[in-house]
Amino acid sequence: MSDPSVNADAELDPDAIAKAAARKEELRLAMKAFRKRLKLMKLDDESRLGHGPMSGGGRSGVVAITPPNQFAKDVWEELTEQGKLKRAGRGLYELIEP
Repeated sequence: MSDPSVNADAELDPDAIAKAAARKEELRLAMKAFRKRLKLMKLDDESRLGHGPMSGGGRSGVVAITPPNQFAKDVWEELTEQGKLKRAGRGLYELIEP
């Protein structure tokens, strides 16, 4: 028995294929932006003042960030559903390492 929500014609529709490819690219770019922002936040946290004068800084306590706002909220929700991000509460997301 086939699933009625799956339309065989949609797989052959050029517009559907183009939209799926565009969505996949948007998700890829969103993850790239998220990783970059997380990396910068960690570097900023590690370089803060308040550590010993002879130390190389401290370990970052940053594990979750507010995602970049150039992508819609549904992008972050979809990445959460895919298991690439985890909601940390209050609009923050955490990267799930493979």
